[in-house]
Amino acid sequence: MHTQTLENLCINTIRILSADAVQNANSGHPGLPMGAAAMAYALWTRFLKHNPRDPHWFDRDRFVLSAGHGSMLLYSLLHLTGYDLPLEQLKRFRQWGSQTPGHPERGHTVGVEVATGPLGQGFGNAVGMAIAEAWLAARYNRPEHKIVDHYTYAICGDGDLMEGITQEAASLAGHLRLGKLICLYDRNHISLSGATDMTFTEDVARRFDAYGWHTRTVTDGNDTEDIAKAIQEAQQQERRPSLILVRTHIGYGSPKKQDNFSAHGSPLGEEELQATKRALGWPTMDKFYLPKEAVDRFREAIDKGARAQQEWQKRYEAYKNDFPKEGAEFDPLLSGKLPENWAAGLPNWNSSDKPMSTRVAGGQALNALAKNIPNLIGGSADLNSSTETALKGLGDFQPSEAGGAGTLGAVGGEWSYAGRNLAFGVREHAMGAAVNGMAAHGGVLPFSATFLVFSDYMKPAIRLAALSGLKSFFVFTHDSVGVGEDGPTHEPVEQLAGLRSIPGLTVIRPADGNETAEAWAFAVQHGGPTLFALTRQDVPHLDRGNAKDPSVAKGAYILSEAEGGTPEVILIGTGSEVALCVKAQEKLKGYGVSARVVSMPSWDLFADQDEAYRDSVLPKAIKRRVTIEAASTFGWHRWARDEGTMIGIDRFGASAPGQELMKQFGFTAEHVTSAALRLLGRNDEAGKECGPETACAATAPGEGHA
Repeated sequence: MHTQTLENLCINTIRILSADAVQNANSGHPGLPMGAAAMAYALWTRFLKHNPRDPHWFDRDRFVLSAGHGSMLLYSLLHLTGYDLPLEQLKRFRQWGSQTPGHPERGHTVGVEVATGPLGQGFGNAVGMAIAEAWLAARYNRPEHKIVDHYTYAICGDGDLMEGITQEAASLAGHLRLGKLICLYDRNHISLSGATDMTFTEDVARRFDAYGWHTRTVTDGNDTEDIAKAIQEAQQQERRPSLILVRTHIGYGSPKKQDNFSAHGSPLGEEELQATKRALGWPTMDKFYLPKEAVDRFREAIDKGARAQQEWQKRYEAYKNDFPKEGAEFDPLLSGKLPENWAAGLPNWNSSDKPMSTRVAGGQALNALAKNIPNLIGGSADLNSSTETALKGLGDFQPSEAGGAGTLGAVGGEWSYAGRNLAFGVREHAMGAAVNGMAAHGGVLPFSATFLVFSDYMKPAIRLAALSGLKSFFVFTHDSVGVGEDGPTHEPVEQLAGLRSIPGLTVIRPADGNETAEAWAFAVQHGGPTLFALTRQDVPHLDRGNAKDPSVAKGAYILSEAEGGTPEVILIGTGSEVALCVKAQEKLKGYGVSARVVSMPSWDLFADQDEAYRDSVLPKAIKRRVTIEAASTFGWHRWARDEGTMIGIDRFGASAPGQELMKQFGFTAEHVTSAALRLLGRNDEAGKECGPETACAATAPGEGHA
């Protein structure tokens, strides 16, 4: 039986509360909370700067439970330290409508910084949080005035460190010398299926040493003094992130399940739970018993946090008094408000202007916004020259030779944490997670950029951004087979369909420069994630002189109305294919056919409009519709309807010049015209329009009725 010092009592309170909740739900992962309880106790009671009464206090330390399956560890800590998470909610762990879901969800549970569960994502989020802290500190701190000065702590497990995303994120963090990032590794040598030595025998410390991290081993995961020393040593590492390898025992205290993989993902069972309580010297077999002495110790965080926030508030007021200009700029960052002049200088183009790719237009719009929005920051996966996302003259976020986070860095080409261009390297997985971490941290508006086909590498992060409602901007260029010679490995086909299926994600595929600028204007005002699909090839600037209420924010609009009243057919396009619809409309006039052209940059936004608006653009009575998009036809039946035709590509692409591919796959005005004529039963004329030289009739792989 353990000696119940107050510290032991507190640690065992975490263990038993977590195990009780898992058992009560008959579902969950008790092993990690029981094994990691001591390190979590040391961190949360001795080091973590937070205010349970104001979970959104800006200069709080950030805590990420990357091993999200151990969610009851976090819920226990939140309840015990005084967050608004009642015990009743822990009793309803994993139940319908509870605030304690199986894995932590940002925005669902108070005090949860990021949604974790897919292993490694939380680790990548933590890297992004540390980037955000370093940038804000470098830009706004002044000598004797540190208004941004906090740490990012994470608890990760063996599974996290097996995932490839963690290796990318750790490599990036080591290069960036993020000294305010401290990760505690719950090294229990057990994964879901058995001991880790079946698959994971590398020397993790040496790997992280090679990344440029500070590493420290704690041989006894219950030795809170050694854990505290390790954290103190990590805090002294201004130029290196830290990994503290803590040897723990999964299911600690369970006579039969300690150090057994069965404790990873299954309840202990009633008999074993009672045996564990006896082994730990617990005074009762009753579930959810909380010793008053332990609760009182944890609840000291309330007054301690309130004092820390009050002291910060005094420092912040002094800062604003001494640096009113910087204070006036920093204030809106805390609330997420945009500057009054944020849209000044956004570019616009005339239809007579030279054609331009939407990636170039997007870069111009992004740079215009960056001049007025001081916290717009981001970068690409080693693709700035291809994605056109470099912020010109705003410096690179890199560790300076002289100092780390918190030092005042120069901009305008100098390497410094105050630079606004992030070089993620060829690390798409980590880039997505880091951008989400930056958005979750707050104070910055982060973007990432790569090719659309590589959205597959970022899908988990994009999905979590949508689940969490994060204001992350995902820029994807090279959006179709128009990529050309690089061939099918680099030509996205099915990606748009998959991305559009993600709830809460706004996908925008703009048709020209003006729609691209409007897409960015929407994104910076929108409360959730926005994804841009932009062309590599040049497209014309569309004539919107006769458009009806042209607005990307509404998702779709009438770009060009049919002459002479009610249209016989509606041509619906996105992105580079909208211009083909405009040309087809002119061709159809020659056949005496009246056609309406609808630009639909965003399915999501159009679906969100009221029925009256949707019906004004796509009247139910007009059933003959042609949709065209250089992507999979999957999902287009929603807009083509039963009597419509969809033109797309339902096969992989090929390697050839982009214009040739577009022609070969039927993305031509002739093909659109022919499809419209066939819908009207004018097959002979359709055959003439789409002759053998266009190749559209024979090889358009995605054409078919909805």
